[in-house]
Amino acid sequence: LPMAMAARKAGFQSIVVPHENRRETSVVQGLDVYPAKTLSQVVGFVLGNVDLVPETTDVHTLFLDGGRHDTDFSEIMGQEHVKRALEISAAGGHNMLMTGPPGSGKTMLARSFPSILPPLSFEEAIETTAIFSVAGILEKDQALVTRRPFRAPHHTISDAGLIGGGHHPRPGEVSLAHNGVLFLDELPEFRKHVLEVLRQPLEDRNVTISRAASSLTFPSSFSLIAAMNPCPCGYMTDTTHACTCSPAQIDRYRSRLSGPLLDRIDLHIDVPAVPFREIRKGRASETSADVRSRVSAARDIQSKRFMKAAIHANAQMTNRMIHRHCALDAESLSLLEQAINRLGLSARAYNRVIKISRTIADLAGEPDIRAVHVSEAIQYRSLDRGGRMAR
Repeated sequence: LPMAMAARKAGFQSIVVPHENRRETSVVQGLDVYPAKTLSQVVGFVLGNVDLVPETTDVHTLFLDGGRHDTDFSEIMGQEHVKRALEISAAGGHNMLMTGPPGSGKTMLARSFPSILPPLSFEEAIETTAIFSVAGILEKDQALVTRRPFRAPHHTISDAGLIGGGHHPRPGEVSLAHNGVLFLDELPEFRKHVLEVLRQPLEDRNVTISRAASSLTFPSSFSLIAAMNPCPCGYMTDTTHACTCSPAQIDRYRSRLSGPLLDRIDLHIDVPAVPFREIRKGRASETSADVRSRVSAARDIQSKRFMKAAIHANAQMTNRMIHRHCALDAESLSLLEQAINRLGLSARAYNRVIKISRTIADLAGEPDIRAVHVSEAIQYRSLDRGGRMAR
């Protein structure tokens, strides 16, 4: 696919490709794609002795399947406050960390997250497909990636596997998650140096891999959804199981996450175990389509707000942009001051809370940030409360 795009950009009107690559190449508009099974066919085609039939693909039909997801919000019982946090994360491009005991539904919640993200645009689909093409992981006869990627690497992954690398540099998981979701389960179990190399793609939204002969840059604009237990045994916040961890063990466990990495995660949310009565009720919940409509509306607001900037979501705002787009009234400032002084929120939480407040206001369709938005945003910074997780 990248070769076909380069050929079109260089002014070529047609291209001959291997038969197995015909589908992905045919999505490039303005380029005739001729698939060939053998080199003798190519020679015959060039000499005019063999007719190759150009491959065509109806891109509109491909996108009809892009709206189907394996997990829907309506299938998840309880955890309404976590679903709300995921909605805010999706609307503002905020990274999110969920903390809760085993079995509380963190993985299922994360897997449902792509279902509330806006559908891939054609340009995003081309970008994503190009990365999958370079990595050689496009499914057989797949023309285009029309669903947002969801990548969930195991915690034993190497830094090269996460970021990319090799003698001939290949994209890593952060690039395969471009325009989609990178889910890191059991976050403290990842090796510390692996987590530290994650900081650059989170900040720059691309990864540069340098080798002696060349330097390659892969895009890596993704939403990070991470999950962890509150302690090594996992049951510190569970009311039905006794925690067996000592304070020293808990401190060592949490210290595996550095401050600079946590600085790049806006939302911290506690995910308690779901009570049996909530499971038994089976109460109907909002569908992913309902939530996605609000997320898309909030993203449209941000697209207009940042039309002249190099960003597209509230989470990417600089300090200057925060001052310009996030004015707080006296009541909101007073509430934020109380949160910092009384709840022990860290200084780094200040701008995070404002960004989250801006997204909550966008979801409500309100131009100004009000105290009610700030109040809700404060709830999503549990790891900043005096350096402790909420029990």
